[in-house]
Amino acid sequence: MVRTDDVDPLCLSCRTTEVFPALNKPENGAHWSRIEAAKRRMTYGLLSLGLPVPNKKVDPRDGVAFHFLEETDPKTKVLTGHDDGLITLNIAEADDAHREDVRTRMHEPYRTLLGHFRHEIGHYYWDRLIADTPWLERFRALFGDEQADYGEALQRHYESPVTDWPERFISVYASSHPWEDWAECWAHYMHLWDGLETAASWGLRLDSAVPNAPPVQAAAVGAGEQDFRQRVVADWLPISQFSNAMSRSMGGQDAYPFVMPDPVLDKLDFIHQVIAAGVRGEFTMNFGREMPEDPDAAAGAAPEPEPASA
Repeated sequence: MVRTDDVDPLCLSCRTTEVFPALNKPENGAHWSRIEAAKRRMTYGLLSLGLPVPNKKVDPRDGVAFHFLEETDPKTKVLTGHDDGLITLNIAEADDAHREDVRTRMHEPYRTLLGHFRHEIGHYYWDRLIADTPWLERFRALFGDEQADYGEALQRHYESPVTDWPERFISVYASSHPWEDWAECWAHYMHLWDGLETAASWGLRLDSAVPNAPPVQAAAVGAGEQDFRQRVVADWLPISQFSNAMSRSMGGQDAYPFVMPDPVLDKLDFIHQVIAAGVRGEFTMNFGREMPEDPDAAAGAAPEPEPASA
């Protein structure tokens, strides 16, 4: 939706799209539609959390932008990832058959467009909420030292992934580097925030979630929630188990194929505290900082959205 007094015809989500796939291929239009729908859902979640979602026109240095690219040359790979506020997505991820094939080959229990967006935006908000803020030392205590060489960490992960990751991480990929641990946990925080809000809006009540225990009445998470960890255990886990049971009854895979050990609950609670403190203005989030004097850096203002194939 766009306010009637807004001169920009694009919604807040679409304003962050700088490059979209070339539409001379009919399938690319369908891919772009699915991609924007997932990004809009993610943007709604961020706004629901109370977080700023500036595009690079209004915040050239600290805003976020998206490039949706197609691989047109087998020798040139398009990798989904984040780099200083720019999130790139390979549009092949919008093809269900391709995405499922990659998920299977990578031995991933879960791979969706929305999951991609929530993971990559987690990297973006690490720069906005953790880097150079009072939260950095506590982040390192929970997730590890992000100064560890990222390339070496990923190479080591792919060559010999840790085997005891379920005891400390939400996914095996989260064990590769503290940045990836944060992004995976951020995505899961958004999953359960949105999931609980949806369940609450439908009035979901589980009378038999736990034998001989009171019913579980779904309720949205509030920014002022004091015991977020308890909310996850008492509400989210039973609701996610119900969701998995419903999916199995329809012959599908588990909607939420994850297990949360204690260290992950601590990390999710930390993310909740950081977001709440930032929204309340208890520390200065890294938005709207002035651009450097370097003219090359100052030239980073977002252009009008344009199609591109690579």
